[in-house]
Amino acid sequence: MTKTTPNDSWTSLLGLLLGLAVVVTALGTLVGWALPLVFGCVVVIVMLHEFGHYITAKRSGMLVTDFFVGFGPVLWSATFGDTRYGVRALLLGGYVKVPGMTWGEPMAPALEARTYRSASFPRKVIFASAGSFMHILIALTLAWASLVFVGVPHPKQIVIGGFEVWQGYPTNVAQQAGLHVGDRLLSIDHVPITSLDRAIAAIRTHASVSLPVVVSRQGRELTLQVTPVDGRTLRVGGQPLATGNAPQGFIGVQLQPAIAGTGWASAIPQSFTTVARTIAQSASALVHVFSPSSVSSLAHQLTSPAAANAQRNQVTRPMSIVGVVRIADQAATSNIAALLLILVNLNIFIGLFNMVPMLPLDGGYVAIATYERLRRRSRTEPYKADINKLAPVVYTFVAALGLLFLSTLYLDVVHPLANPFH
Repeated sequence: MTKTTPNDSWTSLLGLLLGLAVVVTALGTLVGWALPLVFGCVVVIVMLHEFGHYITAKRSGMLVTDFFVGFGPVLWSATFGDTRYGVRALLLGGYVKVPGMTWGEPMAPALEARTYRSASFPRKVIFASAGSFMHILIALTLAWASLVFVGVPHPKQIVIGGFEVWQGYPTNVAQQAGLHVGDRLLSIDHVPITSLDRAIAAIRTHASVSLPVVVSRQGRELTLQVTPVDGRTLRVGGQPLATGNAPQGFIGVQLQPAIAGTGWASAIPQSFTTVARTIAQSASALVHVFSPSSVSSLAHQLTSPAAANAQRNQVTRPMSIVGVVRIADQAATSNIAALLLILVNLNIFIGLFNMVPMLPLDGGYVAIATYERLRRRSRTEPYKADINKLAPVVYTFVAALGLLFLSTLYLDVVHPLANPFH
């Protein structure tokens, strides 16, 4: 038998990382970088969840025997101290192994004091809840980063985000008039622009009429003259911009709310507000997923393709991991702010779901630890809950989750939700 040295372990890990980099690069070249980015974010989120369990177990004096990325065959592993670290072939999650999660698990007497079951009640609760707590921290960090580095839209401040390409026109009338990307519209035909609808209406109703357009550019106010063109005479991608009997004005701009960053200090309370609001929304969604009306609707969509297609525009429909990754991929392709919002919601939902007081979820271990603490008669003799008695309930719960997963997976593959970012 060949003994593996630390250098061998690091060399094999380096080879594994290089191979993974080649695969990611090839995938990014073939399908774009949004999908590998999203998949990488999901893997990091899962591993941060497990790291929460790992670090609290270590700090509590518990024995951690395994900390692995992925499932299935082992691609790389190395032991440092008491813990074996490694990577497995299926990067679909990860796990941290702490001995003594049940009273029936055999354990060497010398190590019994470092098992989960021998830990104090507060340490058990902290260990079991640490994964969900990490999701809250991740959501707060993402919300803060979005506020500071991406910013928030101001619906009353409208800016030019880009220009349309008209068939037969080297440049459109907005470009000819001197408008630039990033210009903020202050007024059109002396009407203050305080909403996207008002800007569009001011242009649509003045086809072939020269309009004074006041913009703010780099702190200066400029007045430009723009004459909207009747959309019925314009074509984009072979299709007319407008139809009907009445003329509709177009100047060839893509309008959007202005985006402004938030100071790092003021973003802190705003991120807490965002996460608190998301927690409330996710809790309501979690209850709704298991409600009779939601189960009935899901069953109807499974048996009726027409009903499933009718729900394609409803992002509130339960989704499998395939649907979540698809929506996140679409968000990443659209803009980084949308992706960060999806990741905030994903972390909050996973964190809440994981605390449902049912095994094998972490919330089930919190519930059992709490029950044992309440039933304990003395400080020296802990109450030992018989988890085997919960087996029928656990099997039923797992079966229900499996059925939900297969149902949502089928709908996400056969009847995928429409892209909400178009």
